[in-house]
Amino acid sequence: MTEVFIAGVGQTPVGELWDISLRDLAVQAIVAARKDAGGLKPDAMYVGNMLAPLLSDQAHLGSLIADHAGLKGIEAAVMEAGGASGGAALRLGYMAVASGEVETALVLGVEKFTDMLGSKVEAAVSTATDSDYESVQGLTPTAQAGLLMRRYMHTYQVPRSAFGGFPINAHINGAANPLAMFHNLISIEAYEKAGTLSDPINLFDAAPMADGAAAVLLTRRELLPKEALLPLVRISGSSMANDRLALHDRPDILEWMAVRLSVERACRQAGIRPQDVDLFELFDAYSIYTALSLEAAGFAERGKGCEMAVDGTISLTGKLPISTFGGLKARGHPGGATGVYQAVEAVLQLHGLAGKNQVSGAKRAMIQCLGGPASTAVTHVLERV
Repeated sequence: MTEVFIAGVGQTPVGELWDISLRDLAVQAIVAARKDAGGLKPDAMYVGNMLAPLLSDQAHLGSLIADHAGLKGIEAAVMEAGGASGGAALRLGYMAVASGEVETALVLGVEKFTDMLGSKVEAAVSTATDSDYESVQGLTPTAQAGLLMRRYMHTYQVPRSAFGGFPINAHINGAANPLAMFHNLISIEAYEKAGTLSDPINLFDAAPMADGAAAVLLTRRELLPKEALLPLVRISGSSMANDRLALHDRPDILEWMAVRLSVERACRQAGIRPQDVDLFELFDAYSIYTALSLEAAGFAERGKGCEMAVDGTISLTGKLPISTFGGLKARGHPGGATGVYQAVEAVLQLHGLAGKNQVSGAKRAMIQCLGGPASTAVTHVLERV
């Protein structure tokens, strides 16, 4: 298969962007990515989006955005996989270029949550769960995460305070990211006093839903612009795996099979072990997700994931930095765009352009986004060449 390189990246700020439409937000990211790629024009575009038909009253985003971005005539389609939509679009773009069917693919992630408010947003987000057996009973993703966290605490005898290191680390990193939604630091005392959302999930355990768009351009080495920024960055591993959608259908709700499989397959393709990566951008939509992802990916024993937040392992100077630009928790959680933001952030790390968020000597990054409680997991390995 053809090696796939990232020619350019672009992103918008993440937050409550009331004054811009979904289509204009998307174009901002596309223009930035194409400028970064020396004006390279894609012949295909894959859009990661989760909720535009429900929250923005807009489907058929491929045609809409291609037209608005001046890319008429190209192949364009939308990929939906819950919160993993952006990562799924990246995998689709990767496969298109690697197969030789597409020369240059534009991967875009875009989401607008602020087009709706309150219960309508909650109802829309809940469509990522099992409608017939979960959301119909009133189970929201946050309530579901609360059940997972409660089971984890019971099974492994872990106190709620043990999870506090994850949002604390995310906010430290987000404070240095000018595009992040939150720049405030939090303490363990503030974490323990935070209001409850869905017991035991508190305010600091859940990432804020936000608006945002991010884009990357993928192509072959020989098509990279002559002025391409060095060192080059290629996608050396790509994998997507799924698990049962409803938690009650799984034999063990604390074993995230899709995460494990997607990491194993992506690392096998890249010819590495998970421990060979220099940073891990994971899907920290909830603190419990972080612990379970670290364990399923092979970085911690089961029940020991929270310890990585206590001993400094996950900090920017630790053995495995995570959420290096704030993650979903502090950068903000732009739904279907999340996976593409992770790719942009990993590229900045590998180019040494992460500023105050830089992981020293970063040569290899792993990124992973999830749909629901790891019902879908998409993992990519990016390498500096």
